[in-house]
Amino acid sequence: MRSDFMNKERTAAFTDAVLAIIMTILVLDLKKPATVSWAGLYALHNNFFAYALSFAWLGLMWYSQHNAWQQIHKINNETIVASLVMLFFASFSPYTTSIMEDHFFNVTAQVLYGVVVLLVSLSNIWISHSLDVANHVSKRHLMYQAPDWVTYLDLVIKLVGMFLTVTVYPPAMSYAVLIDILLLCSMDYIGHHVKA
Repeated sequence: MRSDFMNKERTAAFTDAVLAIIMTILVLDLKKPATVSWAGLYALHNNFFAYALSFAWLGLMWYSQHNAWQQIHKINNETIVASLVMLFFASFSPYTTSIMEDHFFNVTAQVLYGVVVLLVSLSNIWISHSLDVANHVSKRHLMYQAPDWVTYLDLVIKLVGMFLTVTVYPPAMSYAVLIDILLLCSMDYIGHHVKA
């Protein structure tokens, strides 16, 4: 007889492994300087920024999942499917980061990057919902321990970044992700100090 509940350790280990591979692949697309000098390295500052941004964003996602899954007792089939969907979209991160690195001020490159970021974010919300259902939690959001408004603000920041990218300033999507990372880190910092 098949159970609707799965082993959370296997799922967490698989997710960790795939995210680690994705984060490692990011560095492989970094360009080498045309001339090995400070000026040559500075010429690649957009490349380094894009790499650091994607690494920090994926790392923060892994950190949030790691902390949240400590409280989880059960996962269901929906959690598995949502996790696979999230990993599928996240696996595009090295590709879209590489394009964005080479074409930092290009609208299409930034929109492509932003679409992947938004799809991963929406997938994480789906994962969170499935965890709440599997663990019979109402409005606690096991995946995201921040208040509801932070989740909405997270999406609003990314959507505003996408809008600004398309209309007036192509790199706005990258800066929206940076602002989002800073927001989520500060909320995590505040949350830990309020509990202490």
